[in-house]
Amino acid sequence: MSFEHGLVIGKFYPPHAGHHFLVRAAADSCRRVTVVVMAASHESIPLAERVAWMSAYWADEPQVAVVGTMDDLPVDYQDEAVWAGHVQLMREAVAAAPPAPPVDAVFSSEPYGTELAHRFGAAPVLLDTPRQTFAVSGTAVRADPVAHWADLEPPVRAWFTRRVVVLGAESTGTTTLSRDLAAALRERGGPHALTGWVPEYGRELTVGKLAVARAADPGATVFDLDWTDADFELVVRRQQQAEQRAAAAGGPVLVCDTDALATTVWQERYCGRTTPEVAALAAGGPPRALYLLTSDLGVPFDDDGLRDGEHLRAWMTSRFREVLAKADLPWRELTGDRSSRLAAALDAVDELLTAGWGLADPFG
Repeated sequence: MSFEHGLVIGKFYPPHAGHHFLVRAAADSCRRVTVVVMAASHESIPLAERVAWMSAYWADEPQVAVVGTMDDLPVDYQDEAVWAGHVQLMREAVAAAPPAPPVDAVFSSEPYGTELAHRFGAAPVLLDTPRQTFAVSGTAVRADPVAHWADLEPPVRAWFTRRVVVLGAESTGTTTLSRDLAAALRERGGPHALTGWVPEYGRELTVGKLAVARAADPGATVFDLDWTDADFELVVRRQQQAEQRAAAAGGPVLVCDTDALATTVWQERYCGRTTPEVAALAAGGPPRALYLLTSDLGVPFDDDGLRDGEHLRAWMTSRFREVLAKADLPWRELTGDRSSRLAAALDAVDELLTAGWGLADPFG
């Protein structure tokens, strides 16, 4: 080992392949490494998220400790007081990490790394300042996450993933549209080739409940099933678990065939109201970028043996409109034939991606 204690400072806003290259170089050269994640309160990705991402990535390297600190000081490399303020916050963060020898090396890919090392009385180790080994930066990722998708780890991708939810009443084409939309995005290639699709867990649960009912009564139908509040709590949990797995493994857009918000309406349909428990679970999920509501108009009812609400389709479509409007969420209602609905859905997704992520700029 070349050094006893290496220090890596950064915003990791967000963490990317270049950051991990820097930490890896320190981990391969030092007995101990402290990574200090520094975030400002106005920034769009919470400090806790960044610390968790970095900690998870380096969990198998016991010599690497990741700590976080808030730093709302301005960036002014010509101001001695500002420099002293930043360094004091760094020292406090290092002190909060597991005990280690004094810092004797500062690893950085920024020009200020030499001065920072001097202030710690440590050796400056500057790596890849022209970004030739990993042609990526936090600024570039924030400006266009899609272009740098390969430089992001799965949990970071999941945070950036734009979740597009297709919802609607029974037999209004929600599953067809969601599948079509995911397939059309995959055909674009690049990061979009990874576009995930999350099926409706409620349908899966219905299949299971019907099989159990038929074990006791072979003639049982979907009309014989009883639905409880616990069933809808289970649906929300399973749906959100599936979404998170798909978001971590997928592309910039995740297409969901229904979601937790839709489940609140389905609970209302079967149980007469939405319980606080289901509403709270729905409200606590990851943010949705767009909802696509499939209209019941012009779509014949297809009785596949798992549906029982033909007479309620118009009511449910209306109820979905009310819930989406009240929640002040971005949504569109889709009408027309299959190809028209897909074209409108793709237009809406393209508008979403063109608008970008709108992350706040860091100080400096």
